Amino acid sequence: MANSTIDEPDKPLNPLLSTTYPSVSGATSDIQDDDDDDQQTQFLQISFNYGPRPYQDIIFVILFLVFVLSTFGFGIFSCVNRNPHHGQQASFSYNPTTASCIPEDPFFPINPTSLTSSLSTFWNTFIWTLVITLLLSVPFLLFLLFFLNNFTKQIVYVSLPFCVLVPILLNVYWFIACTVTSTCSDSFPLPYRILMLVFVFLIIGVLVWILVVNWHRVELTVKIIRVASNALSRNLSLIVVLPVLSLGLLVYYAPIVVFLVFAQLNGEIVPKDKDGHYYCVWKQDTWVPAYYTLAILTMLWSAAALVEAKVFVISGTIAQWYFSKDDDGLKRGIRNALRNAFGPSFGTICFSGLLISTIRVVRFMVDSAREEGATGIVNLILRCCVNTLLSAFDFLNKFTINFAAITGEAYCSSARMTYELLKRNLLSVVFVETVSARVLALIIFVFSTIYAIVVCVILKTVIDLGDDAYIVAVTAWLLLMVVFGYFVLVLDSVIDTVYVCYAIDRDRGEVCKQEVHEVYGHLPISRSDRSAFGIRTPLLV
Repeated sequence: MANSTIDEPDKPLNPLLSTTYPSVSGATSDIQDDDDDDQQTQFLQISFNYGPRPYQDIIFVILFLVFVLSTFGFGIFSCVNRNPHHGQQASFSYNPTTASCIPEDPFFPINPTSLTSSLSTFWNTFIWTLVITLLLSVPFLLFLLFFLNNFTKQIVYVSLPFCVLVPILLNVYWFIACTVTSTCSDSFPLPYRILMLVFVFLIIGVLVWILVVNWHRVELTVKIIRVASNALSRNLSLIVVLPVLSLGLLVYYAPIVVFLVFAQLNGEIVPKDKDGHYYCVWKQDTWVPAYYTLAILTMLWSAAALVEAKVFVISGTIAQWYFSKDDDGLKRGIRNALRNAFGPSFGTICFSGLLISTIRVVRFMVDSAREEGATGIVNLILRCCVNTLLSAFDFLNKFTINFAAITGEAYCSSARMTYELLKRNLLSVVFVETVSARVLALIIFVFSTIYAIVVCVILKTVIDLGDDAYIVAVTAWLLLMVVFGYFVLVLDSVIDTVYVCYAIDRDRGEVCKQEVHEVYGHLPISRSDRSAFGIRTPLLV
């Protein structure tokens, strides 16, 4: 039941296309032609594809395999063809007879260095704190998911004040600590400390203003988070499978890193003339920079493809939960999603990863040009054009992989069909509920900060680590933020997937999950599309 704080509390929750409309053969025949009818009939069939799926975007699978095989092939060649004399050019001398560099001594003794080190108290504490934090992060995640699923409203309303109180306390604490400490007060004069104190309070004030302005949407945010948490709790295997995929990427990266190390050992020691005097220098093979470029591009593409594969697996698993009538298919849901991700739809994932990695490279180049101070009207126009194109891609790419995971369509058709699906149902293409991600980020910030404060107090009182306790506590805070950030990204993908599934329900005039319709039905609609919807003949009567 919708709460009174949400806009339009009396709005019916029936699907948009469930109302009665005039017959297609009647007055609406003058508005639409046969092609439009065929296109709309196609969209009526949107649902989760449980059957065998055709292989999509195969050309990008082939291109990706060419990159990977080339990277590994040339990498193995670099290991076999490496020059063991790399870095030993000082032991070579120029021979005028052969016009080449020859070793002065055929034997190159290796002076082993003894790596004797004893871990200090700081490093022992540092390592063990990180290990304990990493181990505790698993029950912390389950604990957070349990509370978000069962006590969403309470945990959100309790966390919101902490989002303001914690920065205020930290701001006051560092100001007092720096004032009473002679070394800090000498290096950081009082006027600068006051200026920094006021600046931080201004940032906190902006945060409070954002919360106050969006307060009317907090209850809707609570319900969206509860729905997503419930969906994720019904598919807990995702929390295990996704980190395993990340671990697989690290294993995949390991030989490439080794190849990059050995690639720089490919070359020869050659003579170089300087004012009539010859001396020996190291000359790298000309193909090595090209191999570095190939390997780095392969790594970027692989990382982007893995990110898209994770979104695909999340979407495929959650969609099966959404459209399932019972819990029988949930056990094999993630297995089906993995099989589709690395099988028929792997080309779609590679295509999306290629686009995303290209966008990142272009963004990096544009930002680098801006930092280097590139001026002129031409550079300004180019930057504006590039930023417009990047924004257009973000606009079209939203929900594309989610839709491809549900239907098994190719990337281009998924982008087009997703846009038209949401447009037909007056749903925003790029907006789900941005407050949800912000509230989740604030929650994990509060949890991580409280944990870091506890760690700091323990280290300063029990172990007496001194000021080094702050370094260890901040590192533990960063590690826990990374783990919780991964959890938020998963939950955000769940929210997007449920949104697409809800749109499919509206388009078909069905209600697979009543609790989802009761929540997502209050999301803002894309009012700019009302005119387009007004001339569309409903297909469900």
